[in-house]
Amino acid sequence: MAEHDRTVGGDPQEELAARLRLLQELSKRGVRALARDAGLSSSSLSRYLSGQTVPPWPALIALCRLVQRDPRPLRPLWERASNPLPAPPKTSRQVHPPSPPAGAPRPPRNDLPRDVPDFTGREAQLAAVLDGLGASRVIAVDGMAGVGKTCLAVHAAHRLTADYPDAQLYLDLHGFTEGRKPLDPDRALRTLLAALDVPSEKVPQEGGVEELAACWRSELAHRRAVVVLDNAADADQVRPLLPGAGPSVALVTSRNRLLGLDEVPPVSLDVLTEQESAELLARASGEADGCEGRLARDPEATAEVLRLCGRLPLALRLAAARLRHRPGWTVGILVERMAEGASEFDTAFAMSVRQLDRAKTRLFRLLGLLPGSSFDEHVAAALADVPLRSAREMLEDLLDAHLVQQPAAGRYRLHDLVHQHARHATMEQDSPAERDRALTRVLDYYVHAAAAADAAMPFLSLSREATVDRPPAEPPHFDDKIAALIWFGTEYLNLLAAFEAAEDAGADRHLCELPRFMRAYFARRCGTTMLNGLFERSLAAAQRLGDPLQLAEAHSDLGFARYNAGRMAEASAAYQAAAPLMSRAGDLRAEAELTMRRGYLAWDEGYVEEPLGLFRLAGKLYADADCPMGTAHATAYEAWALLQLGHREEAAQLARTALQTPQADAAWPPTLTALITLGVAIAHEDPDEAVGHLHQALALAREDGHKHNEAWCLNCLGVALRRMGRYEDALTRHEQAFALLEELFEDHWKIHFLSAYGETCRLAGLPDQALALHHQALELAPKLGHRHAEALAHEGIAAILDETDPTAAAEHRAAGRAVLPDPH
Repeated sequence: MAEHDRTVGGDPQEELAARLRLLQELSKRGVRALARDAGLSSSSLSRYLSGQTVPPWPALIALCRLVQRDPRPLRPLWERASNPLPAPPKTSRQVHPPSPPAGAPRPPRNDLPRDVPDFTGREAQLAAVLDGLGASRVIAVDGMAGVGKTCLAVHAAHRLTADYPDAQLYLDLHGFTEGRKPLDPDRALRTLLAALDVPSEKVPQEGGVEELAACWRSELAHRRAVVVLDNAADADQVRPLLPGAGPSVALVTSRNRLLGLDEVPPVSLDVLTEQESAELLARASGEADGCEGRLARDPEATAEVLRLCGRLPLALRLAAARLRHRPGWTVGILVERMAEGASEFDTAFAMSVRQLDRAKTRLFRLLGLLPGSSFDEHVAAALADVPLRSAREMLEDLLDAHLVQQPAAGRYRLHDLVHQHARHATMEQDSPAERDRALTRVLDYYVHAAAAADAAMPFLSLSREATVDRPPAEPPHFDDKIAALIWFGTEYLNLLAAFEAAEDAGADRHLCELPRFMRAYFARRCGTTMLNGLFERSLAAAQRLGDPLQLAEAHSDLGFARYNAGRMAEASAAYQAAAPLMSRAGDLRAEAELTMRRGYLAWDEGYVEEPLGLFRLAGKLYADADCPMGTAHATAYEAWALLQLGHREEAAQLARTALQTPQADAAWPPTLTALITLGVAIAHEDPDEAVGHLHQALALAREDGHKHNEAWCLNCLGVALRRMGRYEDALTRHEQAFALLEELFEDHWKIHFLSAYGETCRLAGLPDQALALHHQALELAPKLGHRHAEALAHEGIAAILDETDPTAAAEHRAAGRAVLPDPH
């Protein structure tokens, strides 16, 4: 699957900045070198690359000439960015960026919130941060709430972008977010690794935080990245997230001094000086350049504003926003409104909220209930039960009032203090029933949106529709699986937070359905460990509900998660529990899916006829449910099983049948399985066609970005080449497959490839290497309960020993037969 860039479609300035970053990549220059060669200042170029400023047309021409690119195709985009028209109302189809052209270079990941334009003072502290990072590569910024820790860290990170061009990452650890647990290191590390586009195959699934931290440090070791770890609770939370050897740097913020990080120098922030506070208030209110402004005309009232704000940057900006948007106010009126509050924070927040109308005030209060860390207009519309356009307009007004922040186009978040204020307000002013209804609407939205995204990337199964009560009136739309993956990546932590919120609220139906629609994404990005945990809790929810179909699917889903984690006995027990419930529920598609899963497991357990029967039964169930894609899925696996049993002609015929089914997604499993089966089946009779099918399968797997499937294709290509007598080429393909497998942290996948590789080694005249591979399979297979692979390993060893030790060969064949279950 071609990965995407991270720009948001629809904003010409952002799109132009993304194009400029591509030009920088093509130039192979750092920002300073590129600016020098193009005759620009490095600070101006940094603003062009980050999207803060649109470059003059001559500057764009100079940049294009450096990389020998024609600037004329960029002229329409530059004109739109330079002269933006009023934005039309967004439709749900505009929410997700389109897929980039295949092979297009991708700009580095930049998750940093926008740098504030009115950054004021802090010269000594900023110098301490930048100098400290140069010496120790990690700095901890601490100070009281609202003192500007995040602002300083983000400002410093923007200053460092040119020196750390590979990635600029930001993660809120929620150490002090009211109503939310601090982000645990496991989730934090998985989020950071996903931000670097590290595939799930390289992310450890077992062993805990230490292995994840080692993977994170390894990924940073060959990158120049700057990472902002905001709002840390304590040293234990942040220690695993720090970079190790290598050039990358990290900035940590916390309300507490992180005494446990002895090796990390601290930079402590106090409130601003009186002069800095006055300067910030003037700049934020738009009066910095005018000596005759309202602030200058009433110095006593201005001093009282500074006192009421406690010289805290956050409170000062909120107060300034009210003054800027109320040209008829005097500073004295501002003081009167602020004096009605209870504290420095509440005076500023309450004063800002009082300027809103009833609908916006209600939305602001309800935002305190959101389970996630960031949100979009769809979530806000669901929360407040208003049309999408109304939610968008209200969020823009809240943004103008500095009550919400916009870290990226289309994404919003609340500062912790604002979140706390909103949460207190909704607890005081909204009834428990209204709060429950609002949270339920958000949970409904996440389930239905996840179902829509899952349907756009049919990797693993044929998902049914969500059944929770209320679908959104204007749901997000996903044009393709790339858009769906982008959405899942953006909403990953919010989905997990929604799951936790559903559990706290006793929303069992949401607990059942949300993981089901996340499993395809987890297979691509998050591995098996967390999915097993979610499905365990989903099963408990289904048991409380007592709904036969929900309970059957929960057992089935948990069984499949167990199977993919190599926990065969537990998978078998889950499937056995699901089968009678599924029959009673009467959902043919769900029953067919369970039947397919039982077939995979039965084959691995060493059964022969049973898997064939299960795949055929699944095909009939899919046909009865009028699901041709499902029928093709079952037919492809029936063909694969027949191929393993040596029925090559029948396998080839069934594979061709599966390939004739029209499919919306060429990389869907029936296509891949059928192509591999057909390629191996006809390898001897028609080598050219066979290699063509297998190369097509390999290309699909690589496009899909699934390392397991890529290794499977390479291994099967090795088998086909071996059958053609091309042993050296076959060995190369097996070696490539195992090179991929070495990158995986789920060793149980190797069991599927060891015997085939061993047989190729035997026929290529490498008996010692073949024996080593078969013995490796013998060691691994019993641990997994994979009796089919164990029997193949015994047979492979026997074939090697036939000429040198017939007695030992016979013993291995007998052991192989003994391993296989009684077919009766």
